[in-house]
Amino acid sequence: MEKMEHTVLEVNKGERIDRVVSALEEEWSRSQVQQWIKDGIVLVNGKLVKTNYKCSIGDEIEIIIPDPELLDVVPEEMDLDIRFEDSDVIVVNKPKGMVVHPAPGHMTGTLVNGLMAHCTDLSGINGVLRPGIVHRIDKDTSGLLMVAKNDLAHERLVNQLVAKTVTRRYKAVVHGVIAHDHGTIDAPLGRDTRDRQSMTVVDHGKHAVTHFNVVERFDEFTYIECQLETGRTHQIRVHMKYIGYPLAGDPKYGPKKTISLDGQALHAEVLGFDHPRTGEYMEFDAPPPQNFLDLLDSLRK
Repeated sequence: MEKMEHTVLEVNKGERIDRVVSALEEEWSRSQVQQWIKDGIVLVNGKLVKTNYKCSIGDEIEIIIPDPELLDVVPEEMDLDIRFEDSDVIVVNKPKGMVVHPAPGHMTGTLVNGLMAHCTDLSGINGVLRPGIVHRIDKDTSGLLMVAKNDLAHERLVNQLVAKTVTRRYKAVVHGVIAHDHGTIDAPLGRDTRDRQSMTVVDHGKHAVTHFNVVERFDEFTYIECQLETGRTHQIRVHMKYIGYPLAGDPKYGPKKTISLDGQALHAEVLGFDHPRTGEYMEFDAPPPQNFLDLLDSLRK
């Protein structure tokens, strides 16, 4: 079991406890949290509460997170684009439209299903549903991911992410013509209280920094390269929307009238890290997929 603690801020004053807790993690449904409250594993100021308890500023919430149910993840043969592999790490180029790891109700067709058919020696740190997964990219974002094949590699790769020494560069197409050639967005991110599946810039959010450079300008769009200093959920998508240049094709954070691309025009092109065993710096690149290149060609015309 794992324990999480949270202090209620002004933005959640008067909000129901089940809503506040379910917004803390994307995977937690409100009905699941309501059951936790009934089971007595959610405490407020050290006391049991009911699901309709209204939170006050400064309330100390404590959640004893139960161990996940053991679910069978079925290995599936897939034509994975493996860019590097040894006994410690795999670098894979994930296609657009593929979910990284299974979740209850969505147990097949994910990158993890394919990895489990490809090899049996994946790190167990993140449990049965996320073996080997060190970091994620969104379903409709394509590009490079590093996967740990043992717990030592997993811990060392995560430590590099925490220390911000991993190189992660993305290519993206955004709405609008950015006048300046480069910039840095330093704005904290947190859950949107109106939509827990979305992120937004909030005063008390987690530190998030994105650097960007303009690669090419079009009549109504700009082709950019982004470098992550931190790796928050939906970071590039939310940051670019925040400064007025949402990603083209983004169904969640972009305008309703956008290009038809089945998701955001975002690709994780470059990934660099120190090998978890040898310490040698390694860097990999994967060009954007064909539909991304076709979009660029159409904008040039």
